[in-house]
Amino acid sequence: MAADSTGTARSSFDLKSAQLHVVAVALKDTDIQLVAADLAQRLADDPDFFDNDPVLIDLSQVRESEQPIDFTALIALLEAHRTQPVAVRGGSEAQTRDALAAGLCSAPDAQAARAAPAVEVHEVIREVEVEVVREVPVPMAGAMVIDKPLRSGQQVYARGTDLVVLAVVSYGAEVIADGNVHVYAPLRGRAIAGARGNTSARIFSTCMEPQLLSIAGMYRTTDTELPPEVVGKPAQVRLDGEKIIVEPM
Repeated sequence: MAADSTGTARSSFDLKSAQLHVVAVALKDTDIQLVAADLAQRLADDPDFFDNDPVLIDLSQVRESEQPIDFTALIALLEAHRTQPVAVRGGSEAQTRDALAAGLCSAPDAQAARAAPAVEVHEVIREVEVEVVREVPVPMAGAMVIDKPLRSGQQVYARGTDLVVLAVVSYGAEVIADGNVHVYAPLRGRAIAGARGNTSARIFSTCMEPQLLSIAGMYRTTDTELPPEVVGKPAQVRLDGEKIIVEPM
């Protein structure tokens, strides 16, 4: 431990908590060749979908599989698509052991993570109800308008007004507004409306495929899939009390 010019002892580093955004890849099959083919097909129209995003590999859907997972090949596959695999969760003891041997770390399971107490963490998963749309607010005067695609890692914040995006919001991108968020294109990243506590703010998209939705501090992630009547379709998001409602338009 060093000392400053006044003689006061100081440390060469600090330890702080960090909240990081990662891409969760939920495996549904242990055949890496099949995963490679499906991934290539999924990204054929958007080869720049990822931008060195950190990846968490979710094994919860394949933990009962008797076929071992070739984590070395899986890591190489994900790295080839411009991602950085860092951890696994939800796997069996054998799967987790193999993942650690391949250089990955073990992350807490989603269920355990939600049950554990934490500081300044909002409830992530909320029930989704589908109701009839009765009104659709239009963008307020002076809204910020973005007419270019937003790639992974990019963030736009409309302070004190609405945000209107006329192009795709890719996975890993983030759109934030103190008012409403309108995305007249696929919404695949994170959308945050009412960032300063406006509970009447809403999120709209002509193609609802979000990574995360938030209104006035209430969050919903894609750990729970959207119902079929809204996923990939025109939809809006609003608050009903402390419950996030996702419904078709």
